[in-house]
Amino acid sequence: MMKTIAYYTAAVVLASAFAFPAAAAPEKTECLAGAKPGGGFDVTCRLAANSLLAAKLIEKPMIVTYMEGGVGAVAYNHVVGKRSADPTLITAASTGSALLLAQGKFGQYDENAVRWLGALGADYGVIVVAADSPYKSMKDLVEAYRKAPNEFAIGGGGAVGSQDWMKAALIAKSADQDPKKIRYVALEGGGAVLTALEGGHIKIGAGEASEMAKHHAAGKVRIIAVMSPERLPGELSAIPTAREQGYAFDWVVWRGYYVGKKVSDADYRWWADTFKKLSESPEFVKEREARGLFPFTLIGADFEAQVKKDVQRFKTLATEAGL
Repeated sequence: MMKTIAYYTAAVVLASAFAFPAAAAPEKTECLAGAKPGGGFDVTCRLAANSLLAAKLIEKPMIVTYMEGGVGAVAYNHVVGKRSADPTLITAASTGSALLLAQGKFGQYDENAVRWLGALGADYGVIVVAADSPYKSMKDLVEAYRKAPNEFAIGGGGAVGSQDWMKAALIAKSADQDPKKIRYVALEGGGAVLTALEGGHIKIGAGEASEMAKHHAAGKVRIIAVMSPERLPGELSAIPTAREQGYAFDWVVWRGYYVGKKVSDADYRWWADTFKKLSESPEFVKEREARGLFPFTLIGADFEAQVKKDVQRFKTLATEAGL
């Protein structure tokens, strides 16, 4: 299993300030996914729903509901406005949620409008090139980009301001180039990035480890850096991190949950304690691995601090990138 540094620790540390008892388990539980079925929020809800039941930490199956709109914005506003005190509801979130909050795309509400409960897994950003690309390392790529940025189309899943666009902006910044002038190609997910690389339509791809690992192993693309604090296990264990190569940026795509701001301390504590037990169970590990996620567990106050730190970091990145 991958070791983690203190910043992205896999150890679960609950806030010692919790002096109140946990509430009893709710009779029913629900996870709200802020998008259509089949996406990342759905994966996050199913991870909790399936493993909580398998580990016998809830008695009845968790209901998974969907509320599409604004990549989680509609669901966020719904929880804040209508279900802020509901102790039975958890809502899926991700690093992308923090990025959108940083850009003010959740409307009038900021990151302080909910209680951040915990993260139970993560994916990591990767930088990829075509299998026959002459660039074998981040140094090769950055130096070439520095000399001729207009010759480098960078593709990713999502529009300007998305997570993949931000990864591209980090490459531009490393090459002392203006992120606002990136030749960015917005594509529909990792499959389209792969096709564009193979067809020579882009020179650099931004994506995530879970979706690119099998293509790297098959020789279809070359991952030249993983954006994790330490090397990832399994198929990507031989790929150096961006940090190892002298570029101090990570991109952790955590999968987490929040509850309403008015949920009682006792009910919040029940969820936090339950997540801690869940993260230590073999049933959960099996579910997490089946979804291609890597170990990343932060619960309670630690997760709340991480989310707020991410939002501030993304605000800085967005400002520097002219968003």
